[in-house]
Amino acid sequence: MRILILGAAGMVGRKLTQRLCRDGSLAGQKITSLHLVDVITPATLEGAPFKVERGTLDISDATQMPALLTAEPQFIFHLAAIVSGEAEQNFEKGYAINMDGTRHLLEAIRLHANGYCPRLIFTSSIAVFGAPFPEAIEDDFFLTPLTSYGTQKAICELLLSDYSRKGFVDGIGLRLPTICVRPGKPNLAASGFFSGIIREPLAGQPAILPVSDKVRHWHASPRAAVNFLIHAAGLDTKLLGARRNITLPGLSVTVAEQIEALRQVAGEATVRLIKHQPDAAIDKIVAGWPQNFNAHRALDLGFRAERDFAEIIKVHIEDEMSGK
Repeated sequence: MRILILGAAGMVGRKLTQRLCRDGSLAGQKITSLHLVDVITPATLEGAPFKVERGTLDISDATQMPALLTAEPQFIFHLAAIVSGEAEQNFEKGYAINMDGTRHLLEAIRLHANGYCPRLIFTSSIAVFGAPFPEAIEDDFFLTPLTSYGTQKAICELLLSDYSRKGFVDGIGLRLPTICVRPGKPNLAASGFFSGIIREPLAGQPAILPVSDKVRHWHASPRAAVNFLIHAAGLDTKLLGARRNITLPGLSVTVAEQIEALRQVAGEATVRLIKHQPDAAIDKIVAGWPQNFNAHRALDLGFRAERDFAEIIKVHIEDEMSGK
């Protein structure tokens, strides 16, 4: 069984790749080859139990897409995107990568010969929802994104549903919570501070909090994100009907609750490394984001996330800091 990962050099892509190499199978099938693609060449894999091919790709270039499908991968994980802050700052690039890139992929699949119909797992975002919000967003809440990034993801959700309805692709769209704690260096995501106020202090470094500690948001760990993707690959899509896009479970906490969990896990000295420096631009973006969900549909389908924020912090310590 062959797998293609677009966006394989990103954090979730790397962790998904590691998980697939460890498991050696997906959806009950033995993996025979893995094709890793990103705008930069994904890292070399040592000891993979199957063939691994690595390559570079600009998904905004439609002419590059057909070559990805030559081997007819049965599973495609589409993780490639530019993040929310960058998409807001660079309007043209956001649409070229996040919207056109997805459309180019879907079109390449549709035009491929031999009745090819892969399982396509697309990472969407809770940014497809916009204020005003109820206390908790239900599965049937309408899409009114208030950012370019959210709009691009919402358009892609509609495309995924329509191409699946027509039988060109077997698609599942996963509305990921904000993934926290993200390892590595900060990126251009407006949500990056949610990870930064945990990651940097745990490493003994100062962190900037650009919003009020009363801000509430929806989170899941990188480990949970990979579990979501693996679970989606093996899901019976007949259970989805025409509703191909799913709001995933997560944890609704305030920034103050994040900080309190950090205090419980790592102590007061670690918390003192967080400095409040208000940023009006980030505060405006975050104010339009959803805060809480009733993800009953995803839970009924078997998706699971963490139970409290201390657990999310401990996942980061275990996976990124050798448990210390």
